Amino acid sequence: QVQLVESGGGLVQAGDSLRLSCAASGRTFNINALGWFRQAPGKERELIAAIRWSTDNTYCADSVKGRFTISRDNAKNTVYLQMNSLKPEDTAVYSCAVRESGRKSYYGLAFGALSYDYWGQGTQVTVSS
Repeated sequence: QVQLVESGGGLVQAGDSLRLSCAASGRTFNINALGWFRQAPGKERELIAAIRWSTDNTYCADSVKGRFTISRDNAKNTVYLQMNSLKPEDTAVYSCAVRESGRKSYYGLAFGALSYDYWGQGTQVTVSS
């Protein structure tokens, strides 16, 4: 019911900046929250940032706090992840996901992947040292 397409990934050097985009279409009126996740080889998927649709409240994981910022455009159909001061340990596949309104909408922004309903295919971010 919600389609998500990520873009903006690529190969960068440590210290560089990158902005990821997540374009949402379909039943966007029913979005409760949108989150950015990342998964590196051998590691579990990690929630790194999320935004509440109705309030614009945001969550940012400690591992990226102060470097990454999540925001939403005025049309409420695209969410950005601004990544500054990138480190090699930020290398991962980055995916966006949507949590729809319903029982799961009562979960806090820090609640992870199990609370989300629709996923994009991901975009690769590689940071060289």
